[in-house]
Amino acid sequence: MLIDPGFDEVIATIYQGPLEEEPWQNFLSVLCKLMGAVSVTLVLNPPSEKGLGVLRVVGGNLEGIARYQERLFAMDPFQSLRPGEVKSLMELVPGENWLESELYNLCMKPAGLYDSLGVDIHVPGEMDAGLRVARGEQSPSFNKADRDLIYTLLPHLERALRLHVRMNKMESERALYAGAVESLSLATIILDENGRVLSCNRMAEYLIIREPDVRIEDGRLLLGDQATTKKLQRLIDRILGHKLGDEPTVVEAMRVSRDGDFSDLGVIARPVPMTEWSEGKSVPTVAIFISDPEYGAEAPVAVIIQLFGFTPTEAQLSLLLADGLSLDEASAALGMSRNTARTHLRSIFSKTGVSRQTLLVRLILKSVAQLAD
Repeated sequence: MLIDPGFDEVIATIYQGPLEEEPWQNFLSVLCKLMGAVSVTLVLNPPSEKGLGVLRVVGGNLEGIARYQERLFAMDPFQSLRPGEVKSLMELVPGENWLESELYNLCMKPAGLYDSLGVDIHVPGEMDAGLRVARGEQSPSFNKADRDLIYTLLPHLERALRLHVRMNKMESERALYAGAVESLSLATIILDENGRVLSCNRMAEYLIIREPDVRIEDGRLLLGDQATTKKLQRLIDRILGHKLGDEPTVVEAMRVSRDGDFSDLGVIARPVPMTEWSEGKSVPTVAIFISDPEYGAEAPVAVIIQLFGFTPTEAQLSLLLADGLSLDEASAALGMSRNTARTHLRSIFSKTGVSRQTLLVRLILKSVAQLAD
């Protein structure tokens, strides 16, 4: 087969696809031009009775695509394809039947599409995908060279799809864990192998805005006064030194004093776990966690009710006590008498199996309710 000069570009865009904001849009555009197509579609999740699926489309007609996703997918002749088999619509459906079909008249014809070359891709344990290349009625019919090109692209596209799925899984896990950390009101700042700031979570951004003792200047994290910042830097340098020397994991801690009646900030620094093949520059190397006692996590009342079987009033009382209020202060905040608060507290003790207020506070603060915020 004579390879078109644009073939190398197609291969490059296949592997670039998982990194794009709209995955594989460049690939679809390049392939559309290379094959003289009117529209090219990458099916990342086929439409079904359970949902619209996920399609990446270049060309075509938005209304027709919507109709296909909503109900016409059930009439798609390509559903009979075996994975890895490249066929055209005209091979699967007799011409006269195809031109009379609802799928053609409502979905393809309005977009100027006539015939389509398709292949389904089964990635074991990962996903089922598909590629469709459509031409207009006046365009040349699909031939052996067109099929050979698709067959040549298939293994590359399958590998890129594997990468896409695994990257999505890692990103989903990262977002889950990041959300859990934020629920605990922990500011998290990630540093690279040179101790420079790579990223901050939302809580860290809020902390930097409201807290003058936490700031970033020229890519470096600064805490408190000059002496405190130097202490932080020594702490970071020790962790980096252990990493370079392949020594056991070390966790460092310190406090940052604040003026007035504000509680100290608590700071923990620890190395970011790295795989055997972690290479390159600007690699996440040190994680800085900062807790602000003045800005603690607050568990949702509804979750506390579900976890412990509390009434709404009992849940509110328990949260106020966990937040450091005395029973008198909590009863005043809830607009009830101290005796009424004591009655609710006895009920709370009965439901949780604890007998002291300090144990109740510990139970609430250590419960998974904090993660639901």
